[in-house]
Amino acid sequence: MVKETSSLLKEDQRLWNKVPQVTIFFWIIKIMATTVGETAADFLNFNLYWGLTNTTLVMGGLLIAELYFQMTATKYVPALYWLAVVLISVVGTLITDNLVDNLGVSLETTTIVFSVLLILTFGVWYASQKTLSIHSITTKKREMFYWLTILFTFALGTAAGDLVAESLNWGYLLSAIIFAALIGAITLAYRFKLNAVTAFWFAYILTRPLGASLGDYLSQDRSEGGLELGTTGTSIIFIVIILGLVIYLTKTKTDEVSL
Repeated sequence: MVKETSSLLKEDQRLWNKVPQVTIFFWIIKIMATTVGETAADFLNFNLYWGLTNTTLVMGGLLIAELYFQMTATKYVPALYWLAVVLISVVGTLITDNLVDNLGVSLETTTIVFSVLLILTFGVWYASQKTLSIHSITTKKREMFYWLTILFTFALGTAAGDLVAESLNWGYLLSAIIFAALIGAITLAYRFKLNAVTAFWFAYILTRPLGASLGDYLSQDRSEGGLELGTTGTSIIFIVIILGLVIYLTKTKTDEVSL
């Protein structure tokens, strides 16, 4: 009876374990998704002339619909999961852009506000669940905390990336190098016994400004320190690569968590 109960528990956990293993593919797609979030938001806003408000409403609606399917799925589905990440990247970017461009909130203030919101989210999550590990996303409540946290990491990363690249005038390439170096330092600290959960979330937060800086560096005009590939070209290149990797992961199942 005990063995049967244990088996049922494992099966129940498997149904709700919808977060992939943290492999090299995870980080590659994550960084590319953040880049797409930056360039796609600019493409819809400026190239298609939707404006910040309309772009935010449309993408926000798509994100809500996508999260419904993600939350009601009974297992990890690479296409569902990574589409949610890409959309939340776009929406996180738009939230920050609305605060800065439409409401006139400074990048310094925006960075501080989202830092506080992220810390509060972590605090409430831990107080409620006693863990922040992504390997414990086995209930709807934890999944809700997970996606809310990710939204704030994208909004914070957008603000921090723009603050360093534009307000501090360090430029997109130098900003990307700085954020990459910080991620490297965290990786090194992890090798020297930094807590795995702490290392993961610090790296996850920093990949957002890294991706945003890379996106701006690739898409912006040369006069502004970019490579002038444009938001359309940059978005298409990275979306194609993301699609290829997601198809690969779907077929090989190399990033599924074994319980």
